[in-house]
Amino acid sequence: MGLLAHPASVDRRLVHARQILEALGARVTLVLGPEHGYGGEAQDMVGLGNSRDTLGTPVRSLYGERFEDLSPRPDDLAKIDTLLVDLQDVGARYYTFVWTAVLAMRACARAGIRTLVLDRPNPIGGDGSRIEGRRQERAYCSFVGLEPLPVRHSLTLGEIVAACAEREGVARELVRVLGVAGIGRNESARDWDRPFVMPSPNMPRYETALVYPGGCLIEGTNLSEGRGTTLPFEIVGAPWIDGMRLADELHALRLPGFRARPLTFQPTFHKHAGRICGGVQIHVTNEKAFRPFATYLALVVVARAQDPADFAFRTEAYEFRDDVPAFDLLTGSGEARERIVRGDPPSDVVEAIAAVDDADRAIVAEAIEAGSVRRI
Repeated sequence: MGLLAHPASVDRRLVHARQILEALGARVTLVLGPEHGYGGEAQDMVGLGNSRDTLGTPVRSLYGERFEDLSPRPDDLAKIDTLLVDLQDVGARYYTFVWTAVLAMRACARAGIRTLVLDRPNPIGGDGSRIEGRRQERAYCSFVGLEPLPVRHSLTLGEIVAACAEREGVARELVRVLGVAGIGRNESARDWDRPFVMPSPNMPRYETALVYPGGCLIEGTNLSEGRGTTLPFEIVGAPWIDGMRLADELHALRLPGFRARPLTFQPTFHKHAGRICGGVQIHVTNEKAFRPFATYLALVVVARAQDPADFAFRTEAYEFRDDVPAFDLLTGSGEARERIVRGDPPSDVVEAIAAVDDADRAIVAEAIEAGSVRRI
């Protein structure tokens, strides 16, 4: 068998899936690693080479310099008849692990190889009433959303893989999901009775995952999303930002469930490395009321209005696309960016872009059903 995994692929004793399979006597002949690497050592959008694990098994990277590098190669798949997928997702469309799993499933299906997803709970919960951030238009699909899906989707990785398999007519015996048991759908990582293991270098704790459906929007701008600090995505700012003003203007919008604390910070790497930045830290005060996508979208609107000359949307290539601005790929169309540049009020931008409709809810319902019919 093959194993697609990363550092958070552990049981409640914190023993890694690779060790567990070895102890069970399973013959693992191929290990695959997603973005950030099988060991979780690489920063965002850093291509990785191949290696071997501590047991001498070949480790193939599913993140390189080209989009084609995101899928397993046929010669690698020839070594296996079953692929086990054990990846901890964090509940946001942008997080690329789910799309790595989908691409691996598709490659396996073409080769007649079984895929078994060892599903894990959504750490920020599966409450369908908290879905936000409308699905992307088809032309804006990318590795931060290969298929149309709300940003905060309330699904598990296994449900999304199952939905793609159902939609594409993949035989059910080829794609199955070992479902989550013993935890309610609406429960979060706080209810897991185990530590939160960071699945990637800038996802250090549960609170990071909680803000990430909004915090990742900052990647589409020249604001620092807090990489190079100890609290990525919770801390946001830039050298020209007045943190006190930013906090006051965010609070004036009366979005629920958080407080923005003004601060200064100095990233050690990534955007504005070595420079002192003004900004805010988003402290979630009511998890059930907090709307991460709406909150950070409003933050972008307010930050740009504070200094339009220094603020900029990212224009360089982003996750294997150089024909569409990163912010558009993240929000799902060009509308949000165009509204912000036009000077629309934050409340109008949030209302237009963050709200979901019946089609978004139908996509989520379809995935839940697919996860059920393919569950073992």
